[in-house]
Amino acid sequence: MFHIYKGYDLVEAYHSMRHARRFHPTDGFKKTAQAVIVVIITLLLWCLPTDSFGIEGLTVVQQRVIAIFTFATLMWIFEVVSSWATSVAVIVLMLLFTSDSGIKWMCNPDEVGALLSYKGIMATFADPVIMLFIGGFILAIAATKTGLDAVLAKSLLKPFGRRSEMVLLGFLLITGLFSMFVSNTATAAMMLTFLTPVFRQLPPEGKGRIAMALSIPVAANLGGMGTPIGTPPNTIALKYLNDPEGLNMGLGFGQWMMFMFPLVLVLLFISWWLIKTMFPFTQKTVELKIDGELKRDFHTYVVMITFCVTVVLWLLDRVTGINSYTVALIPFVVFALTGVINKRDLEQINWSVIWMVAGGFALGYGLNASGLAANAVKSIPFGDFPPLLILLLGGLICYVLSNFISNSATAALLMPILAIVCGAMGDKLAPIGGTPTVLIGVAIAASSAMVLPISTPPNALAYATNLVQQKDMSRIGLIVGVLSMVLGFGLLYLMGTLHLL
Repeated sequence: MFHIYKGYDLVEAYHSMRHARRFHPTDGFKKTAQAVIVVIITLLLWCLPTDSFGIEGLTVVQQRVIAIFTFATLMWIFEVVSSWATSVAVIVLMLLFTSDSGIKWMCNPDEVGALLSYKGIMATFADPVIMLFIGGFILAIAATKTGLDAVLAKSLLKPFGRRSEMVLLGFLLITGLFSMFVSNTATAAMMLTFLTPVFRQLPPEGKGRIAMALSIPVAANLGGMGTPIGTPPNTIALKYLNDPEGLNMGLGFGQWMMFMFPLVLVLLFISWWLIKTMFPFTQKTVELKIDGELKRDFHTYVVMITFCVTVVLWLLDRVTGINSYTVALIPFVVFALTGVINKRDLEQINWSVIWMVAGGFALGYGLNASGLAANAVKSIPFGDFPPLLILLLGGLICYVLSNFISNSATAALLMPILAIVCGAMGDKLAPIGGTPTVLIGVAIAASSAMVLPISTPPNALAYATNLVQQKDMSRIGLIVGVLSMVLGFGLLYLMGTLHLL
């Protein structure tokens, strides 16, 4: 989807690196072995007697949901195939073997228990959260087509002057701001491209180039925490917090930004101090030149006005009564009717992410609609678990997994489980601020995972420039990630105990 963005060559290098790592000829046996392991474990769980799970009243349909959930977990961890392909497989498996449109002789409700609605499974692809994703993608595409992104970057960076350390701060802050509303991959690619002339000015023997290159992925990862559309884990958390048939907490776009935006700002300044201290500049000034002109036509003004109106409506959702999902479709219809975007632009939407998230939602739907969640809650004494343990375990598991697999996949796996656990614990979570503390904490942990080049696309893009060594990325990524989780969890705890969430 990224060929219209500045820095497309970096995105291509990133995808080539990912493909080479995943499908290297020497890894053929390894991938085959992993696939066999996944199939064996899935079939084992599928065929075991229902009473062997220790869950009272477990039906065959619920057992199949457990097997499919395990299949998805292992496939995402091993990356046997692309994450979105696993999600498609999950949806199809649920349709064939657990729904009222499944294989007739395997889906007799008298023998296997209550079946899932095939419409409910398919509806996960049209979940309101998916509309939020699409709205964010459309805004990014329109901003890029009109040159608004480049001009904004150029204008916003100008006040930071020529001092190397201030230019570094400028790139951190502007990248963080952009990644709140635009794909962090596209943001990182664009900003790294703007840095190319700066790299040429900095001496190769110094550490200034490393500092500049590292500032982009760090800022892109942290900035994504600032809004519900900044990164998929945020949006997934919002889905489970606001689900009318679940927690129904009504957490708004503006409410999210009220506490997350200041956190991101603090983390960006801390990151600036850490990076300039760990990788000091030997050249004290740099000349910043950014190419890019704003197209001064009707379409550009439509995009500028619509972008501003959309953000204002997102921030004032409690006042207007229009939720963030509905607001996300306003730029879509405006740009479509005015010709800002056309049918070819729709091809630029990152459909792989949408399919990936939809598969996670299908798993969550299966857990709840099959009654498996309710049965598991009755069988496992979640109420006896210390609330702080739930928070720390959820965050730690998410952080570790997100460093190795897609943070969207990690969130899609953990969010439905934690939503069930939190719902079962009820008021016992009050000492740590309730369910929002746990679910938003997982989203923070996902964005904090930036230790390896494979941890996030922005990390991989910076690594693809050949200016950053893995040890440098791991060092700054670990420090910033741990600080992000400590400050983030602390803020959530404070907001929760003060009943501001």
